[in-house]
Amino acid sequence: MKKFAALLVVAALASFGLVACGGGSDTSSESSSTSGGTTETTEKGEAEGGTAGPAGAVEIEADPSGNLAFTSDSASAKAGKVTVDFTNSSPVPHDVTIEGEGGETLAQTEVFAEASESVSANLNPGTYTFYCSVPGHREAGMEGTLTVK
Repeated sequence: MKKFAALLVVAALASFGLVACGGGSDTSSESSSTSGGTTETTEKGEAEGGTAGPAGAVEIEADPSGNLAFTSDSASAKAGKVTVDFTNSSPVPHDVTIEGEGGETLAQTEVFAEASESVSANLNPGTYTFYCSVPGHREAGMEGTLTVK
């Protein structure tokens, strides 16, 4: 267990070393509350795979074969209202959760299989983590870095 925890720390430090550290975050919404802010679920918007779209949209996809992985472990978006379009075409249930630098949940989709869902949050420039919150999935490596510029 100690080796696993040490591996997680090393992975986290390595990912922080690869991207510039940024500021905090601010979220706004119309629907459910989370600690440190609120989130808003929206219809699927325009997105470019793993990159910033015209309105700060990013597309994140779970591995279609059902492996505990996303198809990409990094994405970037413009600061402001960021819409994450999450697609899970596999029969294995997943979600996508956006986490701030302090570990707080800023946005989260429902857990689902064979569908798509979007979630939005107002994000300041900085580095955020996206991951699957289904027990064991993040620990298996189902996480990535969202860089907001």
